[in-house]
Amino acid sequence: MGTSLIFFSQLNMCESKEKTFFKLIHGSAKEEASKEAKIRAKEKRNRLSLLLQKAEFHDESHPSRPGHLAKETRVCPEEAVRWGESFEKLLSHKDGLETFTRFLKTEFSEENIEFWKACEDFKKSKDPQQILFKAKAIYEKFIQIDAPQEVNLDFHTKELITKSITQPTLHSFDAAQSRVYQLMEQDSYKRFLKSDIYTDLTEGRPQRPTNLRRRSRSFTYNEFQDVKSDVSIWL
Repeated sequence: MGTSLIFFSQLNMCESKEKTFFKLIHGSAKEEASKEAKIRAKEKRNRLSLLLQKAEFHDESHPSRPGHLAKETRVCPEEAVRWGESFEKLLSHKDGLETFTRFLKTEFSEENIEFWKACEDFKKSKDPQQILFKAKAIYEKFIQIDAPQEVNLDFHTKELITKSITQPTLHSFDAAQSRVYQLMEQDSYKRFLKSDIYTDLTEGRPQRPTNLRRRSRSFTYNEFQDVKSDVSIWL
């Protein structure tokens, strides 16, 4: 009798260990599958974003496309020179904004200007439902982790937006927009002024085919701590 009890006790212990082992293996498999799914989804988004960027660049830079010559000749050199006076003057001019956006596309780094333009459009919203819809769209495209066009923001700024996204206001993205503006002004704008795209315009030369270059390193806001944030420029 005693031997039987010991036997069944050992059998139960084995079964318990097998169940525990099965749970661990099963849970680990699920976790690995989840990680792989996230990685595949991220790669898919990145590939789609790259394809869209290439398609947009091809449409704008191909010399045989209708409307290409109009883009080349409609900016007079005097106007282009004024864009070099300040980043604000560049963005305030429609052709300046388009030219700067085209320049960033050659570097595959246009997410900053696209985010800035989305924020400008967002602040024109009047209907509460429209504010909520556009805020969510901006958050999913530019702010959340692994977003298709994620902008380079510090953790604190991202955290504030994440916490307020369910009840957004017209000023929800002001701090982020100000930081992105400063990053572009300190980094991309300086390279733009030295680019062929800009110098050809200031000297009245026909636009030449633009070569794609490797994506440049994006500075973080922390590297420009000495630059004071002036949110009032967005009001």
